[in-house]
Amino acid sequence: MPLVPPYIESLKPYEPGRGIDEIRRLYGVEKVSKLASNENPLGPSPRAIEAMRACREDIHRYPDGGLKLRQRLAPAFGLKVENVIAGSGSEGIMSNIIRAFLCDEDEVLTTECAFIGFQVLARSRGVAYRTVPYRSFHYDLEALAAAITKKTKIIYLANPNNPTGTIFTRGEFDEFYRHVPERVLIILDEAYFEYAKDNPRYPDSMHYRYDNVITLRTFSKVYGLAGVRIGYGFAHERLIGNLLKVKLPFEPGTHAQAAAIGALEDTEFLHRSLAVNAAALRQLKVRLQEAGYTVVPSEANFVMVPMETADIAARFTEAMLRQGVIVRPLGAFGLPHCVRISTGTESEMEHFFTALATIKEGAVVCHK
Repeated sequence: MPLVPPYIESLKPYEPGRGIDEIRRLYGVEKVSKLASNENPLGPSPRAIEAMRACREDIHRYPDGGLKLRQRLAPAFGLKVENVIAGSGSEGIMSNIIRAFLCDEDEVLTTECAFIGFQVLARSRGVAYRTVPYRSFHYDLEALAAAITKKTKIIYLANPNNPTGTIFTRGEFDEFYRHVPERVLIILDEAYFEYAKDNPRYPDSMHYRYDNVITLRTFSKVYGLAGVRIGYGFAHERLIGNLLKVKLPFEPGTHAQAAAIGALEDTEFLHRSLAVNAAALRQLKVRLQEAGYTVVPSEANFVMVPMETADIAARFTEAMLRQGVIVRPLGAFGLPHCVRISTGTESEMEHFFTALATIKEGAVVCHK
């Protein structure tokens, strides 16, 4: 009997995007723009910072398990507190879902090249992990529905999707849901919800309230709180009640919860963040296409650029690093020929476009 189960031995740990200090040291560049991790380039909400400072005298006390945040979120979405859970980022809640609902004989179903964080969590349980291919870098909901078996317990859908940035529409989800048995749990990962919510074709899961759907959202993206790890979820109280049984008793932490509540009150920061992202997203699409690259349509805060080969994508990534621009190669996701580029401030976007021109002049062939 091995000490470590084979399904754990075969896993590769999640590797975060490379850091600014690391690139300065390795490449000897002073100016570094990190466009790899889909972070808010404006930083955290000022009200979130104020809220964390206000609670610093209480950090010798154990947290309340996210109760204050749940009480804040519930009325905002017309729910009961029993319908809301808070955790250490949306991945923390995903981990609890895996622990609470999967049995040894169950299967997980999703798209190929799904969000790498979910891939690692689901595979760590040792159950069957089944996928269907993308259709033009979109979820193929028709194929997913056809792939459901008697063993399917969880279907994972990210909308907008990471790493492609694409969405499935309201009509597509309605048709898909007709084929999903009530015994199957759907995880709707809406980490990038705020960027897509104004699209009339976007299926905001809060308009559905299905008993077998868990909605996950995060403060890591538009609210700029990736460093404190805070996320939340909505679901039927029976599902939330079982998740509360397996979550760590004191997560999220005091500072994380305070930051989230402060950020929710900072509507000015939210609107400014969305405006900066929209402008940068338009620029990225136009300038990359002008340079001859294919850009996958995105409803998030990044774009994905597919290239002819994995070697070309690797050369593009390395050439960008030498110019002090960090982008995300997607080999770990299962898309080695693709690169993901996050939106940034006006200065960061100009840095990227200058690097892009330099790469083109240097005859680094990365075009479609």
